[in-house]
Amino acid sequence: MAFADTCLSGQSSVINPDGLVRIAAATRGVVCRVAALLLAAVPVGCATPPSDPAARAAYVQNNDPLEPLNRKTLALNLFIDRILLKPVTKVYITVLPTDMRDAIRHVLDNMKEPVFFINNVLQGEPKRAIITVGRFTLNSTFGVAGVFDIAAKSWKLPQQKADFGQTLFVWGLPNGPYLILPLLGPSNPRDGAGMGIDAYIDPFSYLATKEDIDGLQIGRFVLDGIDERAQNIDTLDDLQKNSLDFYAALRSLAQQHRNAELRHGAAPAPSSNFYDDPSGSPAKPPASGSARP
Repeated sequence: MAFADTCLSGQSSVINPDGLVRIAAATRGVVCRVAALLLAAVPVGCATPPSDPAARAAYVQNNDPLEPLNRKTLALNLFIDRILLKPVTKVYITVLPTDMRDAIRHVLDNMKEPVFFINNVLQGEPKRAIITVGRFTLNSTFGVAGVFDIAAKSWKLPQQKADFGQTLFVWGLPNGPYLILPLLGPSNPRDGAGMGIDAYIDPFSYLATKEDIDGLQIGRFVLDGIDERAQNIDTLDDLQKNSLDFYAALRSLAQQHRNAELRHGAAPAPSSNFYDDPSGSPAKPPASGSARP
């Protein structure tokens, strides 16, 4: 379920939204056009803010004024997952042994390193950018085009994930409301725009378009989505079975994951307002003349 896996990834913690699937420029354009058409076909509705103070505070914290629309989109995504993606994923798990699936994942991850590098530079993270260059060099050569993640195993260089939505966060752009995208899953306007930028700055997307081999990029996108779904198939099933409201559980999980991801796992700075959205923009430091506790 690539749409839900975007909020559940090895990119972070218990469940894996890692990240949203990085699609080739041409392929991403097609998917985004389809998503836009599907969104346009669904009557847009906004949730009405409750009048009760406690309920209103929870409403503000959820940052989900488009909940009626989002629930319909989630239902569409679950339907597509049930009739197509999940059955294909089960075959993928059955046919390919774990070692082969790991090798495929390593190759796909290695192809994302240039985009990670660009975003780490744009975020002013030179150490993370240097590690990314080292990982890509080692895994592309000694790791046989990324089949083996020897950078992590032998050189202790962990992956330094970064995306343009995260870059926009560092630059201070607010996230906007919670949004479930058709096929792609939990997101928001800032991260949705970031996905599009990531697709166009991806060198492999550029090469595929230049050499007229978009078929390889489509295969990359499809395989990445299936692999993400395979990593989370049991966790998502458990979440859906054990949640009183799967939509609310998925929203909470996606938002918590993304909030941690935006800061590379660091806790957000404390706010004077308990209900401030930690994914909105980085907290500004206090004025130099302010008193220290």
